[in-house]
Amino acid sequence: MVRSERDGVDNLGTAPRIRVLIVDDHAVVRSGLSAFLSVYDDLELVGEAAGGAQAVEICTSRRADVVLMDLVMPGMDGAAATKAIREACPQTQVLALTSFKEDDLVKGALQAGAIGYLLKNISGDELAAAIRAAHAGRPTLAPEATQALIHVATHPEEEPLGGDLTKREMEMLLMMVEGLSNPDIAKKLFLSPSTVKFHVSNILMKLGAASRTEAVSMALRRGLV
Repeated sequence: MVRSERDGVDNLGTAPRIRVLIVDDHAVVRSGLSAFLSVYDDLELVGEAAGGAQAVEICTSRRADVVLMDLVMPGMDGAAATKAIREACPQTQVLALTSFKEDDLVKGALQAGAIGYLLKNISGDELAAAIRAAHAGRPTLAPEATQALIHVATHPEEEPLGGDLTKREMEMLLMMVEGLSNPDIAKKLFLSPSTVKFHVSNILMKLGAASRTEAVSMALRRGLV
């Protein structure tokens, strides 16, 4: 088999396969991960979930060995789902698999019980190795996650990102999350377009975001709104 030749493992068909649950709110990502799992003889897909609550339900009923958990999802996020899965199914290991490497996401996922933190740019072989390690009770951290943990440990008193937003800026950030444009916000708050633009620029600067889309994404990931 292709996987056996690459990893030098024989007779995988005689060993129990590792049961994997994929959790991601993007169907394309789930499809790609599902195709990835089919390449490895010792990995078996037992379910897919588009959100945290569904992940807990499927994991409880199908008893997955390892969960590949996205962190930024609407409704129950990945950290909350990880905590719930670890409480309901202590034998199940959770690997955070995300595009983001922010300090608070890494810390939150590991505090919730994840055994590893990986970024979605890793190779298939690296992900397969991490799944096997998780099943064996061994942690795997992306280098960026390790750096984030070190930063958290050495900067414990830093103000949370977004903590300096004013009440008006928080109000506008919520409207941005709701999809309102600057003219829409100006009309709703009875403000001039230039005033709204000024506040939005301040929001982006305080969040360290390069665009409105990034600011909205950060607000949702960090639970600012």
